[in-house]
Amino acid sequence: MSQLLTVEGISKGFPGVQALDGVNFELDRGEVLALVGENGAGKSTLMKILSGIYTMDSGRIAIDGDEVDVNDPKVAQKLGISIIHQEMNLMPHLTVAQNIYIGREPRTGPWLRDGELNRRTKQLLEGLNIHLRPSQVVGDLTVASQQMVEIAKALSYDHTKILIMDEPTSAISISETQVLFGLIRSLRDRGVGIVYISHRMEELRQIADRVTVLRDGQYVGTRRMDEVSDDEIISMMVGREISAGYSSRQDVPAHTGELALSVRSLSTKKLLRDVSFDLHKGEILGFAGLMGAGRTETARALIGADPVSGGTVAVNGKEVRISGPEVAVRLGIGYLPEDRKRHGLMLEQDVAFNVAMASLSSNKAPLGFLREGRARKVTDRFIKALRIKTPSSRTMVKTLSGGNQQKVVIAKWLARDCDVLIFDEPTRGIDVGAKEEIYKLLNDLADEGKAIIMISSELPEVLRLSHRIVVMSQGRVTGTLTPDKADQESIMKLATQNIEDVAA
Repeated sequence: MSQLLTVEGISKGFPGVQALDGVNFELDRGEVLALVGENGAGKSTLMKILSGIYTMDSGRIAIDGDEVDVNDPKVAQKLGISIIHQEMNLMPHLTVAQNIYIGREPRTGPWLRDGELNRRTKQLLEGLNIHLRPSQVVGDLTVASQQMVEIAKALSYDHTKILIMDEPTSAISISETQVLFGLIRSLRDRGVGIVYISHRMEELRQIADRVTVLRDGQYVGTRRMDEVSDDEIISMMVGREISAGYSSRQDVPAHTGELALSVRSLSTKKLLRDVSFDLHKGEILGFAGLMGAGRTETARALIGADPVSGGTVAVNGKEVRISGPEVAVRLGIGYLPEDRKRHGLMLEQDVAFNVAMASLSSNKAPLGFLREGRARKVTDRFIKALRIKTPSSRTMVKTLSGGNQQKVVIAKWLARDCDVLIFDEPTRGIDVGAKEEIYKLLNDLADEGKAIIMISSELPEVLRLSHRIVVMSQGRVTGTLTPDKADQESIMKLATQNIEDVAA
């Protein structure tokens, strides 16, 4: 294979942070290069430099041996560089077709040719085996479907020869992931060089030829995937040994703690049908299921974010009516959403404001102003406890990495001291080292008596952490498993069960 991309001595600093410090790596034609590192290691910053979003402070980039100046996203596209961002960059009020071809729409004079735009999009989507309609409004799509739109957008450039994928499977299902891997292999066979950023080792084993590791903004090394173990990669990433293995709670008995939450026959007009379960104090109750099974919808119905058509909810033995998220918070229920940017954070505010957001009543001065000193003191405690990588509590949340933004959302609800915590994909976009910290945090919270619902698409994660596992399919609960009965096969059997079979 011939060398396609060369990066030498790339450095980039932001106020208070040296994001990259002399980073090097090489990408061959027709290769999938995995790029890994903890959150804050500089991966996304490096990719934004390659795609023209950021300008490097120093260093050199060469394509096919020729040095290039990638100073603008349009320049990157002309050079054949496309990127799929971890955090989606779509316009929710536009259609799938308009998002994919924005700025490149077919026109006759000033007039947009909608028919031709939709025809091109339909042809592209069919070629990629993506089951979406060109006319669908992106804001109405699920996170997984929006991710597929991002993928289609990046692959819509005919001359793409370098494709950067930043956590492309973080919000898509197993079947959609396999479709994506098929696309990647066909692109690799055509000579496209692919930089693939992921924290999921099992994915890297399936798709990557080599792996390059960054740590604290510096280059650590590059190894062939077939010559390095998961533990060796993780050790390179974090500078310390962390086991990559997952073990389930096979020796943990079914939880017998005091009842914190009881849900009976919860239903919604759109999806949920007769969802029932109990949650005990000191318990981690895992929710498993395929994309669209109703796990997130259950959480949203519980906190009053989505209207319910039937069923009851009892908190600490008392039946309650949760008409909205503010009522849920008053009842001591905190929700950490899957899409943290849209529903969990105020990106234009600093870390301290975001952490204090759920506890404003206790952080307000007499005239309604925020007690900044108290808020920052609490925030500093959680910055230290959760190892949030930020220059200070005054740093704007939008400048933090995805994993550190997730930790800020967790800190917000810990500061509120909620008794029931619902974690929806708590480690989405978080690296292996940070995952271990989140796992320890969840276990510590359960040990303190917190009642936790954990929704996760990663079965090893569900098996490792859960005292019991609720499995859903098509808006209904298809089974509840104790650790001694749970494994990936039994979960998948319930997750693919037809709801008519359950009702029979």
